[in-house]
Amino acid sequence: MPDDVADEILGPGADGEGTSASWSASSWRRRAAAQQPQWPDEEELKHAVSTLAALPPLVIASETRSLTAALAAVARGEAFLLQAGDCAESFREFGADHIRDKLKVVLQMAVTLTYAAGVPVVKVGRIAGQFAKPRTAAVERVGDLELEAFRGHMVNDEAFDVQARRPDPARLVSAYHQAAATLNLLRAFTKGGFADLSHVHKWNQEFVASSSEGRRYERIAKEIDRALRFMAACGIDLQSEESLHETDFWTSHEALILHYEEALTRQDSLTGDWVDTSGHLLWVGERTRQPDGAHVEFLSGVINPVAVKLGPTVTPDEVAVLCARLDPERTPGRLTLITRMGAGSVADALPPLVERVREAGHPVVWACDPMHGNTFTSEGGRKTRRLGDIVSELREWFGVHRELGSWPGGVHVELTGDDVTECLGGAEEIMEGDLAQRYTTACDPRLNARQSLDLAFDVAELLRG
Repeated sequence: MPDDVADEILGPGADGEGTSASWSASSWRRRAAAQQPQWPDEEELKHAVSTLAALPPLVIASETRSLTAALAAVARGEAFLLQAGDCAESFREFGADHIRDKLKVVLQMAVTLTYAAGVPVVKVGRIAGQFAKPRTAAVERVGDLELEAFRGHMVNDEAFDVQARRPDPARLVSAYHQAAATLNLLRAFTKGGFADLSHVHKWNQEFVASSSEGRRYERIAKEIDRALRFMAACGIDLQSEESLHETDFWTSHEALILHYEEALTRQDSLTGDWVDTSGHLLWVGERTRQPDGAHVEFLSGVINPVAVKLGPTVTPDEVAVLCARLDPERTPGRLTLITRMGAGSVADALPPLVERVREAGHPVVWACDPMHGNTFTSEGGRKTRRLGDIVSELREWFGVHRELGSWPGGVHVELTGDDVTECLGGAEEIMEGDLAQRYTTACDPRLNARQSLDLAFDVAELLRG
């Protein structure tokens, strides 16, 4: 992209206070950038990036600092991270009901963990920005036709035709506007009374309430009601307790499409720090975590809390280098390491990583993504996951941390509030033959609300030891 476009994005002082002399929001361009679309029209891309650069920020620097402080408590073993949401957000499945129902599931899981395990929960959604996905192959073939792979609605469309698969930079701007609308509603829900603990029963969706998971949740909800009535009877002014009536809810996404991230990176006028205003927490994936690559270079310069996905083949040396690149000041809450290793691989692969990070003195949050390492293709040709495998990986992961004396800080899961049939198992026993009933994901399979609650109870038991 021409230098004048980068200047328009960055504004004056691109190498000013708050960054090293070599970092700017565009310095990633000097590195190899994996998983980027081949945009067919440079002028269209230039126009989209310039449009984004002129739009207001989605989040502000003080919010990212508040999340870093909350994650610092997780790193100290004083809280637990719940990061959850869609595999890939959709331009079509968008509306108030979809946002509300996803939030309901996360709130249910969080209150289950807090009540049953006795730890505060930091709630981070895979939402308001999770529109792009890395792909194993750059192209997809059906019969004799070979097209660009579907990379998420921020880039192209899943329909298998030439025009739909053409990367379209205008989608970057559409993603911004959908993220802005989503954030607006999330803030209204979480600060406007919907997250009030007196509404804990209302979070239980109709199709969940009649299930065994829903009935188990209702027992907790009734106990919370009794506790609130008891406190009120003791003369405690519950109306003045802000934490009972609203909650903090942060957004996150994989910082995959770097033109989008660069365009939304702004300099804090108070401190000179650089913040990626596209979301509160950003992560780099297993396919893009090269220490000398463009994605790590970009995230190294923003003050947002950041995360890295780590698969079973990562080495302790690689993790040490990533920690040095992304957390050179050893700031609690700055860096989260999310392992995604697969059931049966954790006991061998995880301990050397934990020990090396501890030796290097990085106060990271350790989180487990128990889904991506347990994905397989069913006999019917659909990608799926077994809830039993997901829980098995979590049990192994918690066991390693208990043995090493480190804090199992969080879980990272893909879920939806819809009554889908995409993952196998759970109390309702979804079988392979059931997958076709309600399989609606645009990319990877997600837990439905019943399975998500089931998982929350399992995690709560693991947290209790």
